[in-house]
Amino acid sequence: MNTDGGYAPLELTWVLAVLAPDLMASGRVMKPYGRAVTALVVSIWAALALAQGYPNRAIRLVVPNSPGGVIDILARLIAPKFSEGLGQPVVVENRVGAGGVIGAEIVAKSDPDGYTLLAAFDSFTVNPFLFKDVSYDVARDFTPVALLVRSPLVLVATPRLGVTRFPDFVQLAKIRGSALNAATAGPGTPSRLALELLSSAIGIDPTLVHYKGGGPAIVDVLGAQVDVMMPTLPSAASYIKSGKLVALAVTSDKRHPLAPEVPTVAEYYPGFQAHNWVGIVAPAGVRREIVMRLNAELLKTVKLPDVRESLASRGYDVVGSTPEAFAAWMRAETESWGRVVRERRITLD
Repeated sequence: MNTDGGYAPLELTWVLAVLAPDLMASGRVMKPYGRAVTALVVSIWAALALAQGYPNRAIRLVVPNSPGGVIDILARLIAPKFSEGLGQPVVVENRVGAGGVIGAEIVAKSDPDGYTLLAAFDSFTVNPFLFKDVSYDVARDFTPVALLVRSPLVLVATPRLGVTRFPDFVQLAKIRGSALNAATAGPGTPSRLALELLSSAIGIDPTLVHYKGGGPAIVDVLGAQVDVMMPTLPSAASYIKSGKLVALAVTSDKRHPLAPEVPTVAEYYPGFQAHNWVGIVAPAGVRREIVMRLNAELLKTVKLPDVRESLASRGYDVVGSTPEAFAAWMRAETESWGRVVRERRITLD
């Protein structure tokens, strides 16, 4: 019973579950409906009981890329506070392979009990268009929990390219055509996809040079072996501040506090956007009560002053969405990047 003398939801459903058969037998509830009422209150009682007891053991947070990577760092940043809020350990588990596909498939096939989660990132919605044997469907096989953070990419150039303004770069790129080289972190990475989107928007066709990771790619741009790249803003910020790279434009809808002097692509090509993002998803079928518990604790975690400050220092904007907003975000990302992959005929070759 509540402190005000009323029954708590769980207590009330227990009372109804006990009384419903008696009501039916006494004729005060018609028998066909009495059975339905009994079944309904018992199912509600079971759901509430499950949610009230959740979690009662450790939760596995699958990170589908390598230890020390951006997603791994973020997951390990939030895990301790997330764990405190839930009252159970949150264990980060790296399951690497196929650009995040392996980790996603593991979570998709896990029991929908709220004890296995995936740190999904931008490639999550793109991979089904790039890999032939992906066994999951983003919309069908996962339950969105929360979009946590997002960060723009930034078009950077070696100073030797001789341009410092985005319009000058566009003009030069149209003149040079395929003679302009652009580095990517790999053929299926956001840095490649963002370059394809930019190339389509401004009507250029640079030669893409694919690397095995963002580190080697940015090193070659620093050494002027490649002309341009579109890394995440956080990963390039120190090089921009030191003058080792020239920032030409960011891909967010507004200028970013980490580089307020750098214009957005959208200032020249309205509607252009591309983000790195990280969110949490669970297998399809997780109960609503559990999803909302996870969502509440995640939002509480990313909005803690020390966590928010740490994320901001890395160039991440805290979003902290509802499950419904995250579902809408993933649908939009799936549609947008699917169109880019088809129109640009992007493959992993």
